[in-house]
Amino acid sequence: MSESGVAGTQIPCSICQTPCSVFDTVFYVQKLIERYSAAMREIKALQANECLAPESDPGTDQQLSPQEASEIGNAAQDYANASQHAPLERWLKAKQIHARFEHSNVDMSGYFDEAAQQLGKEYSLFGELVQRVNWSYRKNHTGLNIDLSAASQKDVQQLTTLCRQFYGHTLFARYHYQKQEKIIRLSLQPAPKIRKFFEGAWLEWFALMELVDLLNSRKKGFSCARGVEVLFPNEDVHELDVLVQPTGQDPICIECKTGEFRREIDKYQRLRKRLGIERSRFIICATDITEDQAVSLSAMYDLTFVNLNSLSRHLTSIV
Repeated sequence: MSESGVAGTQIPCSICQTPCSVFDTVFYVQKLIERYSAAMREIKALQANECLAPESDPGTDQQLSPQEASEIGNAAQDYANASQHAPLERWLKAKQIHARFEHSNVDMSGYFDEAAQQLGKEYSLFGELVQRVNWSYRKNHTGLNIDLSAASQKDVQQLTTLCRQFYGHTLFARYHYQKQEKIIRLSLQPAPKIRKFFEGAWLEWFALMELVDLLNSRKKGFSCARGVEVLFPNEDVHELDVLVQPTGQDPICIECKTGEFRREIDKYQRLRKRLGIERSRFIICATDITEDQAVSLSAMYDLTFVNLNSLSRHLTSIV
């Protein structure tokens, strides 16, 4: 509430006495942030062509950092269209595999990609929050409370900041932090896309962005897709979580697992062989395995297993 009036009423301006509307402080600040974010996106898009242009000195080979590539490259590139998916479609068609793409699955103009990167890079802290939100959705609850009384001050700050940001970008319908009790109260957003994000799509976004940022930082072209439905000649249908084809290379397929996956290992081995993808490029990214377990599983099966920490290192070694 404003300190000088009640939100929704009008009071005289202290200088000219003209009636002015009183706005709720939180609402006003959110609107300022939205306008600032929109302005920054527009500026980045306008600057992108200049920033991504080749250097005038042909002997200089500079690379963008993954963060710069994400902010500049993704602002300039619209991935959610048929032409961007065309190289992947041609590669699959050459193997007599029909592909159905949902182009909007790689639309990076929203907040899903950024939110996923926040969760993935600090999953050791944010993982329990994601799991509890997912559980609440499955039980058809409308909200949940997060008790932070046992958390450190640093963790409390990071968790409240994340929840406040997610609320500001509408991933939560309501956010309130009771400071004295150290309890976060969240209302869940009923929108299907938000529910799907917390149910596991966030990991697909995280894996996709790790690879997209890496390729942009190396100034390599690529075709990318998420949630690709592939139809084989015998009419078997499978869905590929993340599929990215660097220019001049075979695609990289990343299957994303936030829960039990062990009973599906044989299915993925057969799928990899049918696609004709090398084992190093068919990746199972699982949130609940250690790096030692990932190494052991990779040695046991004709697949590559990684967790959130080792995904980036493995991608760096194959592109």
